[in-house]
Amino acid sequence: MDILFSQIQADLHSNDSLRQSSALLQALQQSAAGRDISVIAKFAVEEIVASPASAISKKLAFDLIRNTRLTADLWETVCTGIRNDIDFPDPDVTAAAISILAAIPSYRLSKLIHDCNKQISACFNSASDNLRFSITETLGCVLARDDLVTLCENNMKLLDRVSNWWNRIAQNMLDKSDNVSKVAFESIGKLFQEFETKRMSRLAGDKLVDTENSVAIRSKWVASMVDFVWKRRSTLMRRSLLLPIESFRATIYPLVYAVKAVASGSIEVIKKLSSRNVMASDSGKVERFVGVSDVVSHLAPFLESSLDPALIFEVGINMLYLADVPGGKPEWASASIIAILTLWDRQEYSSGRETIVRAVVNNLHLLDLSMQVSLFKKLLHMVRNLRAESDRMHALACICRTALCVDLFAKESIRRGQKPVAGTDIVSLFEDAAVKADLNSVTTKNLFREELVAMLVESCFQLSIPLPEQRNSGMESRVIGALAYGTGYGALNWTEPALEVVEVCRPCVRWDCDGRTYAIDCYLKLLVRLCHIYDTRGGVKRVKDGASQDQILNETRLQNLQRELIKDLLEVNTPRISARLLWAIAEHINLDGLDPLLADDPNDPLNIIVSNIHKILHNTDSSPSTMNRLQDVQVALLCAQRVGSRHPRAGQLLTQELEEFRSSPSSDSVTKHQCRLELQRIKYALSHSGDRWSGVGETSGDYPFTHHKLTVQFYEASAAQDRKLEGLIHKAILELWRPDPNDLTRLLAKDIHSSLIKIPPRAFTLSASSDPCYVEGYHLTDPSDGRISLHLKVLNLTEIEINRVDIRIGLSGGLYFMDRSPQAVRQLNYLNSQEPVHCSVTVGVSHFERCAFWVEVLYYPFQGRDAATEYGGGYTEEDPEMVRYRRSLRPAIGEPVILRCQPYKISLTELLLPHKISPVEFFRLWPSLPAIVECTGTYTYEGSGFKATAAQQYGESPFLSGLKSLLSKPFHKVCSHIIRTVAGFQMCYAAKTWIGGFVGMMIFGSSEVSRNVDLGDETTTMVCKFVVRASDANIAKEIGSDVQGWMDDLTDGSIEYMPEEEVKEAAAERLKMSMEHIALLKAARPRRRSPEKQDEDKKSTTLFNLTAEEVEHRALQSAVLQEWHHLCKDRKTNVN
Repeated sequence: MDILFSQIQADLHSNDSLRQSSALLQALQQSAAGRDISVIAKFAVEEIVASPASAISKKLAFDLIRNTRLTADLWETVCTGIRNDIDFPDPDVTAAAISILAAIPSYRLSKLIHDCNKQISACFNSASDNLRFSITETLGCVLARDDLVTLCENNMKLLDRVSNWWNRIAQNMLDKSDNVSKVAFESIGKLFQEFETKRMSRLAGDKLVDTENSVAIRSKWVASMVDFVWKRRSTLMRRSLLLPIESFRATIYPLVYAVKAVASGSIEVIKKLSSRNVMASDSGKVERFVGVSDVVSHLAPFLESSLDPALIFEVGINMLYLADVPGGKPEWASASIIAILTLWDRQEYSSGRETIVRAVVNNLHLLDLSMQVSLFKKLLHMVRNLRAESDRMHALACICRTALCVDLFAKESIRRGQKPVAGTDIVSLFEDAAVKADLNSVTTKNLFREELVAMLVESCFQLSIPLPEQRNSGMESRVIGALAYGTGYGALNWTEPALEVVEVCRPCVRWDCDGRTYAIDCYLKLLVRLCHIYDTRGGVKRVKDGASQDQILNETRLQNLQRELIKDLLEVNTPRISARLLWAIAEHINLDGLDPLLADDPNDPLNIIVSNIHKILHNTDSSPSTMNRLQDVQVALLCAQRVGSRHPRAGQLLTQELEEFRSSPSSDSVTKHQCRLELQRIKYALSHSGDRWSGVGETSGDYPFTHHKLTVQFYEASAAQDRKLEGLIHKAILELWRPDPNDLTRLLAKDIHSSLIKIPPRAFTLSASSDPCYVEGYHLTDPSDGRISLHLKVLNLTEIEINRVDIRIGLSGGLYFMDRSPQAVRQLNYLNSQEPVHCSVTVGVSHFERCAFWVEVLYYPFQGRDAATEYGGGYTEEDPEMVRYRRSLRPAIGEPVILRCQPYKISLTELLLPHKISPVEFFRLWPSLPAIVECTGTYTYEGSGFKATAAQQYGESPFLSGLKSLLSKPFHKVCSHIIRTVAGFQMCYAAKTWIGGFVGMMIFGSSEVSRNVDLGDETTTMVCKFVVRASDANIAKEIGSDVQGWMDDLTDGSIEYMPEEEVKEAAAERLKMSMEHIALLKAARPRRRSPEKQDEDKKSTTLFNLTAEEVEHRALQSAVLQEWHHLCKDRKTNVN
């Protein structure tokens, strides 16, 4: 290998362009094989880039540079070579030099553009097609980068120059060269696509916070390009038809985006963001619609005549994009979807299977009703074969939402007298033979049926919740027909499609899912909700009671479904589901509607319920991994009490069952006492038959079970699959039904002065006070991509210019550089006195761990000293050897002075995200989290204990002052409870790590009275108990490794950690002091009085002798009354 590298270096050193290009090709082959070619890259920079060479050699050398890492010195050499080549007479050499601009590091790019702006502008007027192609392609990649936008914010001349370059790129769409025209279309399309689909803060790469100016600058560029395309759309369409067919794809998106922006009216909002004066649009509604129709007519022939699958897909997607503008036609969407689905049937464009399904399901609402119905069966078959789980969940969510809305819309159309459309009911989702077979089979290896049932049920619940009011920005889609009705006022009738869902999905209760219960739990939760809404306990309502015909029909169907489910109790194959299904039926069944003549029939619903209660109570053979006997016994006993109290025959049968269970060895002491209490309740209810609902609570509609298992069963495969499926479905549901608008949409909907424009965070000083260079830094985070960006500001504090300063950055913890290098070096040259210089670095986060940036400043005070001065004597100035030697010398760098800075630490809370969760789900999930960390901390606050607790009702409580910084931390506050009488509290928080682990935290607080003071003095000490539970042991281990650091991260250093030994010692000391006070009180007895005096006192007194408990009780009563008195007085003061 050394021989090969030596040969390559020798060829590079030669002046033969053929040998140089051959050597560079060999170096690229070695790089592709994974070998380190940094030595060859150094030779390529010095011998090819920095010296005259052919265009091919230059191009290959730049390709080699892209495949390796260069030092700061070599990048300086590359920039010098680019400056020389950009003025070279050969346009091919200039084109090669221009092409490397996109690979120049951001800290080098600004100065290079500043020095070469005239030459760059001149390249647009070149007669060489290759040079115009290179400048258009390169600037299309560079001009939207964040570092360039930041540079434009502070340099108005450069902003005007860059804006002019965008206009020149737009004009090149009409260039005579096909290649130049194609790459210009691609550049404008890239600008539109990044502005539309990406977050505003990540258009370029590493800068993660946008300012108002950067938003305005990008909006200005987009608005000017949209105006150009709209005004010249006819010319651009004719020019695109002249391109080769393989280049036509690049012309589609710029035309479609610009036309839609004008047709939907969003161009005015974009201009408002760009701080431009928004004038009334010259184009009216008719012209806008004609413009959209012209583009559709321009694209439509390619759907039928083209043979290129990629072109068909691109045309179809963009026609769907135009179909939802005001005035769009369903025919545009149907033609596109048919063409896209044809690609699936022909098994072409296989690399875009997920994209095909996503495109179709996202635009189902644009089709007419009959075509939506006809696609259900095909779409389910397509979704079933998708490999990516997120794509499959998103597609299922779209299909289920559309099916529910279509069912609602069709039923309303029938009520209005229209002809019913076949296949609009929920049953049409299960017409496919494979889906129907999976639904009715007991066991299957495919999880698709569980995903479908769970998604359908969760969509029903979303349909029952009013959608939040949304302020649209003008970019919203045009909603047609069923979806507009289903998500609007028609959702009030959500119980009708939900009833069809529980009827169709009834076979799921008989499934054997290897321990998984999430889908069945979802089904039973919807069943219980419907039974509560229709009040199935009271039977079917009558017309004279005010019930409508639809209500009578629905209640009859629900009653019949309950009878079918009772029969299914005998065929349940999942042990955990038996008790849950029994509770769902027994809690809501109409016992008064049972036929008394069938009392001895084993198939009577009541007899089946009693037999299943007996089976659950006496089943002791099941293992803890398959069922939860403690919970199931409680469910059976609760069902026995509820059912036995509502019906005489049920009371008699269940009394016998409870007596038998009470005397059996399978019952413990707790269940024995519980049986005795329930027998008394049933006996009382039977003896007071006149009170129909005596001893029976009303139904609540809640389903008190969950698929989450106990902590010891947390790592079971079935439990893990249930949690994973739940997370995927909830994420897909929220993204579809209640999506969080991206930053661009919020800005368009509100204004440029929105609070979404973030302020850069506070910077921290890293250098010491006596260092010649002042260094401060702040960091920005991007949780979606798992990246952290550190921004440094370096200031020369000396009075002289520093020629060179190297910033060396190392990492610790879970951080890694994007190029996997061990460290990063930023070389800063020519630092003037008191003039700040900025640099940044972006890293990734691999796991949840404390991490830090380690910064070193290498200061070169002797750089630039001419080494030739050391040989000043002994040679004359005209000596040719000495002249040649002096020319070969380079300025000496000298030994650097290394200044080590303080580490820039990233706290653990920075690696968390708030996780929205309801209190019910939080407390269900809390016991199942396996990893736990407990710690205690204290802080002090000012104000008496009474005033601190009373202030909670009217404002911020002083006793929570130590935890006020939690409001700014990435935690979701689940719930809180303030114990007012003792100035205590309990707060619950939920979060998720960037990697996906769950973190739950409870904080318990109680205040303590200060020592050695009288009663009523200030309570100044708050003791907080932190309990953290996590889904992964590594999370708890990392938190527990530095408890004080964790508390500092949470509370910004306002809480002091107390070790458990100190907590126990403090408690023992308080107990000892209390015992001493009691002993002193007992010792301080009054002097004995004579018996005669005591008898006189007893006769004269009217008070009773009170016990210690009574005294304490009265004192507590007086304290409560005093607090209430002060609260009422404060309330009157506030009102007045």
